[in-house]
Parts: sequence; C-alpha cells; structure tokens
Amino acid sequence: MRVGAVELVILGSSGLLLAGCGKAGKPEPANVARQEARAVTLAQAQLRPMTRTVTVTGTLAAQEKSILSAKVSGRLQELQVDIGSVVHQGDLLAQIEPRDYELGLQQAAAALAQARTALGLVPDGEDDAVELEAVSAVRQAKAVLEEATSNQDRVKNLSRSGIASGSEMDTVAAAYKVASSRYQTALEDARARTATVAQRRAEYELARKRLADASIRAPFDGAVQSRPAHPGEYVAPGTAIMELVKTDPLRLRLQVPERECALVRTGQAVQLFVEADTNAYPGRIARLSPALDEGNRMLLVEADVPARGPLRAGLFARAHIILNDREEGLSIPANALSTFAGIEKVVLVESAKAVERVVVTGRRGPDWIEIISGIGAGDQVILNPAGLRTGQPVTVTGIKPAGSPGDTDKLARGHAAS
Repeated sequence: MRVGAVELVILGSSGLLLAGCGKAGKPEPANVARQEARAVTLAQAQLRPMTRTVTVTGTLAAQEKSILSAKVSGRLQELQVDIGSVVHQGDLLAQIEPRDYELGLQQAAAALAQARTALGLVPDGEDDAVELEAVSAVRQAKAVLEEATSNQDRVKNLSRSGIASGSEMDTVAAAYKVASSRYQTALEDARARTATVAQRRAEYELARKRLADASIRAPFDGAVQSRPAHPGEYVAPGTAIMELVKTDPLRLRLQVPERECALVRTGQAVQLFVEADTNAYPGRIARLSPALDEGNRMLLVEADVPARGPLRAGLFARAHIILNDREEGLSIPANALSTFAGIEKVVLVESAKAVERVVVTGRRGPDWIEIISGIGAGDQVILNPAGLRTGQPVTVTGIKPAGSPGDTDKLARGHAAS
C-alpha cells in the first residue's frame, strides 16, 4: 500500500513536470511581452493639403536660336562680337565690304533718275505716280488730235453746204486718223515709260537692300553662342557667320508619359531642378504638342523658365508639373516611418502594446510623409519607432499636437505622385 502511494505521487509529479515542459516549449511572444515597457510619444495621422504633381525629365533649351549667315557675297570686313557677347535687336554684328554694293546703288539711282526724267518727273523724287494725260508727248499728240477733229468737223459742215470739195474731206479725214494714231502712240509710250520707272525703282530698292544685307544685325536680344567666321574671309550667300541664342526665358522641353498627358494643361506651374544645385526654379507650361510621339508615346511639353542662377541652355533637368496645389492627403510625421529590407512600416499602440503596420507611402514634404494605404485618418502612430516589435509593451508619455491643417506644404524634391 505504501509503495503504491509513493508510485502515485511520483507519477503525479511527473505529469506536472511534463505539463510544465509542454507550456514552455510553445513559441510565444512572451520574450517580447516580458520586456520592460518602453516610453513612446504618439502623433496622429491627419489629412492635409498637398501638391499633386507629375515628375518628368527634360532639357533646357534656348528660347530662340538663329544661325546668322551672309545674304550677299563679299569679304568679311569686321566682326563686332565674339562668343558670349550680349547683343540687342538691331545691333551691328558683322560687316561685309560694302563698296561694291554702294556703287551698285549709285548706278541704280542714276538709272531711276533717267527714267523719271523721261516721264517728266523730277529726278530725285519718291513718288512715281503720274497722270498719262500730263505727259508732254501725250499733251502734244492730244492737241494735234483736237485740231484734226476740229478741221474735220468744219470741212464736213462746208461739204453739206456744197462749199468744200471731196478732196478736202479726204485730206482732213486722213489728218484726223494720223493725229488719232499719234495720240494712241503717245499714250502707249507714256505707259511704257511708267513701267520703266517702276522697273528702275525695283532695281534701286534691290540695290539698296543688298547694301543693307552687307551689314549683319541682331534679329533679337540674345548672346553669341558660336562664331565660326573670321575677318578677312570671303563669304558666299548662306555661309554661317555666327549663332545667336535668346536665353531669357529659357525653353524647358519635357516628355510626359501617355498615361499622364491628359492631366497637363498650359498655364500650370512647374518646378525644376538641375544637377549640383539644391534650389527649385519656377516655370510655367506655355506650349503643348498637338500629338504624341508615335515612337515612344510621349507628349512634348514646353515651359518658359526665367534664366536664373546656374540655368543654361543644354542642361538636363528634372521637373515637377503641379496639377493641383491643394489636394488633401493623409500624412504622418516623417520620423514615424521605419524601413527595413525595403518594407515601410509604422507602429501603432493597441492594449498598451506595439503593433507594426505595413504602409504604402506617396508624396513627401520637409517633415511629413503621405500614407496611401495601411492606416486611416485619426490613427495614432509612434514617433521614432526604431527597435519596436509587435507585442512589446509601451507606455505613452505624450501626444504630439497636430500641425496647422490650413498650411499648404511645399513640394518636396525627388518624389512625385500622380
């Protein structure tokens, strides 16, 4: 009996030990739960006005770019500018030897004066209009015609009275025909001289234009980008002499993807960034291509950007096209997000314990991050959650006050959302 009792006691103790071992072998977050409670500060996820943007890349180009070439041939007498020279519209940039064209202008002026004199005009006048009846040859022929007409009418009256003979009628009729023919000839000659004056006037204007073309002037305000020609060279029509660019404002050329091109409109603000510069430079969409490029399905967009600081034509640029500058989005403080192995998380508090939550982020500001999914407005997240794990006890020591919801946050560099 005593032996049996002892066996029962031993068996009971063994069962208790086995039962205890079974509980200890279960994987539980007891290690975490038994950790000392960590003091944390909370912040509330809140809606705030954000800037909705499309981020694209592009290139800065000159607003205007012109290769100035010779319109007339000749020896290049002088160049007034060099690379980098700032010029204004109408400034003399280069001069082709003008002597040949000055002589040609004088020759054309003399021919014009001769033609005007033949027409009865002053040699050096500007108005070439003339009444044909006022030309001396026409006036003379007209007077003769009037006399012949009068003689013919008088002889006809005498013939009716039987005084004038038939031969006299034939004489005055022939004289009338000759006078009428001479009058028409005088009119035709006057018209020919008028045409000659017009021709000589055109030749004179052409000679004057050639003389003016020997002086190459700036077509717009800008700067000289290159100057391949040199003084003393003989240049033919079409020979490039210099390249002139207008760089204020600059032309920002952007390629917008097909899925976002419908959101872009003229007048929208643009912020662009260039390498080795942390500043954002403003611009505005000015032109849209009417069609997408069939090769890459991209829409060409151009914005005008004031030339400031390091901005130059030819620079690569990253730009944010601002679609909406007051679109509401859910945000948390930037120091409430933790990232591990590429996974972004926030930590919430439930029943005095930490709970990790995977989130998807969007736009970013100086001190905030947009949350697209994972938590909702009003959820409270732990600030500086590094090292916290799900189930770890926490003690809330404070709640960070919410920021002013009326302030529109500035666009952050390097991130965009559509």
